Amino acid sequence: MNTKILLFTLTLLSTVLTSFSVLSQDDNLDLGIYELNRGEFHKAIALIEPLVAEGYAPAQYQMALIYQNGYGVRKDGLKALELFTLAADKNNPDAQFELSLYYSSGKFVKKDLKKAFELTHKAAKKDILSAQFNLAVMYANGLGVEQDDFKASRWYKSAANQNYALAQYNLALLYSEGKGVEKSDDLSYVWNTIAAWNGYPNAEKSRQMDARNMSQRMVEENTQKATKLYQDMVTTQENKARIAEAQRLY
Repeated sequence: MNTKILLFTLTLLSTVLTSFSVLSQDDNLDLGIYELNRGEFHKAIALIEPLVAEGYAPAQYQMALIYQNGYGVRKDGLKALELFTLAADKNNPDAQFELSLYYSSGKFVKKDLKKAFELTHKAAKKDILSAQFNLAVMYANGLGVEQDDFKASRWYKSAANQNYALAQYNLALLYSEGKGVEKSDDLSYVWNTIAAWNGYPNAEKSRQMDARNMSQRMVEENTQKATKLYQDMVTTQENKARIAEAQRLY
């Protein structure tokens, strides 16, 4: 057999085996999470622990949550911190965000807002919505980074457009005050309306305050804008969920 052909065949075989290995890890982790959600904590741990030993970052993240919340084990914040750190070092975005919370609070680790910002930024860039919201808050308040209303508004917008209620409410506030964006009672009303529909408790009162500065016609037009925007966001979320489920089953 030609040497080059043999080398290519072995390389291809190695790639295929690696793919099967990752697939098996994903399947076992999914089963572990399923058992976790059913309250079968010991079954879940039995499935997840071998993956942790293999250094599989998503499993390290899940096991960190188990220790953090005491699911079938004694609560252990230090062990959770250790596992979050291992997963975050492998660029797991969920772990990066959870680890950022440790550095923000200074619990079990020396408080370091700059480190918290760096971790939050990494997770936000990978579409973790809670991280995008926290990053906007950090920019808005100058926590671990230079204060910047414009950048805060951009991260609020990113999370708000993905139907994150807290970001929608804070974005409405920026439009109401003209911080980092052009002042707009209309857009404040639109985002407060959507945040209210998503159940955020303070948004309805803020929406009513916005409406005081508008004619009835403008209130109706802005409500229509909010309805269209909200429907588009819900449709996008549903489509993403269907695609993710199809990919998981495949």
